[in-house]
Amino acid sequence: MKLLRLATLSVASLLVSACNPLMTASMDTLKAAFEGPEPLKLTRQQVDATPYYQITITAPTGEAVMALVRQQGDVGFWMASTRQILMLEDGLAIRSVGFNDNLDGTRFEGASPFKTGLNRIPDGLQTRRQVDFVDGYRMGVSVTSRFNKKGLETVHILDRDVELLRVDEDISMDGLGFSARNRYWVDPVDGFIMASEQYLTPELPLRIVQVRPNKPVVQ
Repeated sequence: MKLLRLATLSVASLLVSACNPLMTASMDTLKAAFEGPEPLKLTRQQVDATPYYQITITAPTGEAVMALVRQQGDVGFWMASTRQILMLEDGLAIRSVGFNDNLDGTRFEGASPFKTGLNRIPDGLQTRRQVDFVDGYRMGVSVTSRFNKKGLETVHILDRDVELLRVDEDISMDGLGFSARNRYWVDPVDGFIMASEQYLTPELPLRIVQVRPNKPVVQ
């Protein structure tokens, strides 16, 4: 937990810095909307005007834009202006801070299929991982997964239609009696996850969309 506090403080310091464009140049683009049902209105011009990689997230309580404020190895730290933090590793949400419910950690048994690339895994692959939830101190919950490729689909992201490979992950959490389906829309060439619907906890589903992805853009 000490490491998490230090990481949170270092990310927060970036946002409150007077010279940080997040606080001075484009607050409208980085406005969270967790407290009301008003839909998030975001344009390509707003995204392009901000010199940060950005994602949108949709939760049951609202929508927000988050900016990439730190990259540590394969883990990206994404933050909203209201300081919710979401950590993504190879497109999978592995930790969160400041939400109504929070995922405190993720550990795979064996190789992570997300690191391999969901475009490369065999259809029907089964994996296991351990997750920790802050609420209720539910630690070491075992998640069993089965992946299935569903073919190409057209996904609308801001002003563009993108053809992506949809991969479904059917999950079950041993001991909690919870099962659900996560969905990922990935670049069929490099496996980059452009959009996803993931359960961070049984109580918190998120839709995550890369509106300014941290990857080379091929023209």
